[in-house]
Amino acid sequence: MVGREDIQRFLEQFNAKMKVFGIIYRDDRGKNRLTLEELEIVPMYRKVVIESLVVEDYVQGPVIDELNRLGEMWVFGKDVKGREIYIKIMLGCEGSQTICISFHIAENPLSYPFKH
Repeated sequence: MVGREDIQRFLEQFNAKMKVFGIIYRDDRGKNRLTLEELEIVPMYRKVVIESLVVEDYVQGPVIDELNRLGEMWVFGKDVKGREIYIKIMLGCEGSQTICISFHIAENPLSYPFKH
């Protein structure tokens, strides 16, 4: 089982790498784009939400990226304008941008093992 320290370490690594290399978003995925439209938020607002993630927002991970083999994916949830948002992020390749694979309204209620 992943502990609070593991999640905190990942978030610190992710944010540090994002500050240096930036982040790319999978905007080719329809539900990610539709969420921005439905919530009437600008694309750059996603970065603000991702930077605000804390251990209590953790849902799942690390999950191995079997498809693209770019490392481990981590899933978090966050309330944005009263809607639960499913956020899947990963560090990406060494020396390159972090990746936000998913940023969309959750299709099912999320479970937060570290929320009280």
